[in-house]
Amino acid sequence: PHHRPRQRRGRTSRAGSDAPRVSLVGGGPGDPDLITVRGRRLLAEADVVIVDRLGPRDLLAELPPHVEVIDAAKIPYGRYMAQEAINAALVEHAKAGKAVVRLKGGDPFVFGRGMEEVEALAEAGIACTVVPGISSSVSVPSAAGIPVTHRGVAHEFTVVSGHVAPDDPRSLVDWAALAKLRGTLVVLMGVDKIGAIAEALVAHGRAPHTRVALVQEGTTAAQRRVDATLATVAETVRAEEVRPPAVIVIGEVVGVGPTA
Repeated sequence: PHHRPRQRRGRTSRAGSDAPRVSLVGGGPGDPDLITVRGRRLLAEADVVIVDRLGPRDLLAELPPHVEVIDAAKIPYGRYMAQEAINAALVEHAKAGKAVVRLKGGDPFVFGRGMEEVEALAEAGIACTVVPGISSSVSVPSAAGIPVTHRGVAHEFTVVSGHVAPDDPRSLVDWAALAKLRGTLVVLMGVDKIGAIAEALVAHGRAPHTRVALVQEGTTAAQRRVDATLATVAETVRAEEVRPPAVIVIGEVVGVGPTA
């Protein structure tokens, strides 16, 4: 019963607004406590929530019974690409007058294809509120006791997607340039390609003994950290059965701190 007044207020304000709206919410790295206050408030006011696999799913259990939760991975898309089907679902539910939240893991604009969804909504004349989220690129290392910067150790950190191998013609990453950097390299979506990534970095000049940490399911109850070097990481991932999602940290910061 305590949900009803808030829901009524939300519906009144939406009915009086000029156009349907969607909220694109970054849910953070996985721990449900690490969503922003604004993201949690919008989630509580939603009629429809379209969620990714990596969104903080524990938050969905708190939603009122009337809220429709749609798993983005299970939207049927036939002749559409999956992303186009998600875009279409966002537009459809918003135009039906629903308060729609698109819940993503991490931050919507850090390898989250968030801008593609904003563009699709804009083409349909639908306003979109973007709520930044805590990116796994910095929060997951933090949760494992690794600072991505540390005085006297690293003055920069670079976040790179590892979903495309270094020798793949589709790769947009200058691995030779990355190998020459002295700071921290954070690789997202790179578990399957870490062997090839390590080889490329060493081939272009990064020391084989450079420290590497893999943090699997960071910030959740299942979090674990596995350490290696560029020379050993491919075998370590196989031996330790590291699985996505995992954030990979490469650099001397891996050896900093009391947990190192």
